Order: sequence, then C-alpha cells, then structure tokens
Amino acid sequence: MISLIGLMAALCTTVAFVPQALKCWRSRSTADISLSMFLIFALGVCLWLAYGIVREDLPLILANGVTLALVLSILWMKVRFG
Repeated sequence: MISLIGLMAALCTTVAFVPQALKCWRSRSTADISLSMFLIFALGVCLWLAYGIVREDLPLILANGVTLALVLSILWMKVRFG
C-alpha cells in the first residue's frame, strides 16, 4: 500500500508539469515563468533523483526522472523563446 501511495503521488506531481510544458510549446511564450524558480526546482529534482537512485527507490527514480525531463524542457523553452 505504501508503494502505491508513493506511485500515485509521483504520478500527480510529475503530470502537473505537462500542461505548463504544452502551454509553453504551443504559445512559444515563457514570459510569465520565473527562470530562478525553475532553476532552483530543477536542482531540487536532481537531488531527489540522486536520493532515489542511492535508495534504489523506483517511484522516486521514475517520478523525478520524468519531472526533470519536463522541467528541463520548460527551461530550454524559457531560454529559446524568452
């Protein structure tokens, strides 16, 4: 049951970034996105991913790996589209 709760939490927090990434891609605008917030968040996600890898915790690894990819794509769009 604990793993299921972890997987569901991971799914929710990861999927939460999909609408933002899609909106940035479609509008080609990231003017309202804070670069510093996303940089700090990306660092936090990297640390969570490292923690998950060290603990060999699959929900942490999957959630933070996918979240990092989404956050990095938003950061890339922030740099590219301004």
